[in-house]
Amino acid sequence: MNSVPFVPHKDVEYPSLEEVRERVNSFYNLLNKRRTVRAFSNQEVPRDVIEKIILSAGTAPSGAHKQPWTFCAIQDPEMKTQIRVAAEEEEYENYHGRMSEEWLKDLEPFGTDWKKPFLEIAPWLIVVFRKTYDLDNGVKRKNYYVQESVGLASGMLLTAIHNAGLVSLTHTPSPMNFLTKLLDRPENEKPFLLIPVGYAADDVQVPDLSRKTIEEIAQFY
Repeated sequence: MNSVPFVPHKDVEYPSLEEVRERVNSFYNLLNKRRTVRAFSNQEVPRDVIEKIILSAGTAPSGAHKQPWTFCAIQDPEMKTQIRVAAEEEEYENYHGRMSEEWLKDLEPFGTDWKKPFLEIAPWLIVVFRKTYDLDNGVKRKNYYVQESVGLASGMLLTAIHNAGLVSLTHTPSPMNFLTKLLDRPENEKPFLLIPVGYAADDVQVPDLSRKTIEEIAQFY
């Protein structure tokens, strides 16, 4: 049986308690400024920035270290147009029959609709695919905790985008099978998220929202 070699964790740091508090406060303050936006600038974002953001997401933990994800980064204008057209077809159906009245009522304060111009305006689209299994020379190899693993990687992707000073939107034009076809992905990959990435438009506005308090989201035992 093959064994994974273990090595010393040489990069581990042991900061003082004061440094720990400084770090967690600084990181929280950074992330608390993260907002979902729907108005993007078309300002260019270099490919090497997107590559490092994706590599950061790829450091996420995964079941049995299978890393069951593929990140498709789209910059090509023609492909972005095709994605917008297909996404809007699905979203039109969602807003005109698929979504429940309760769902539509919950979305109403945010002013969203089936039109998604940001899919063409944002300089990059990142489509996260989950790999339900791996293919090794045509042989299926099982992946574990795929949904959880890809969810963790997606969270780290959004964090890396925000840390870079960019903005994003988690878009889920369900069903998303059109992304598999447009991007010519193999049968073992299923679309998980469609994320426009770039700079915010100069006139961007976001809802005046508040996040839940520690008492509302945590229980200590």
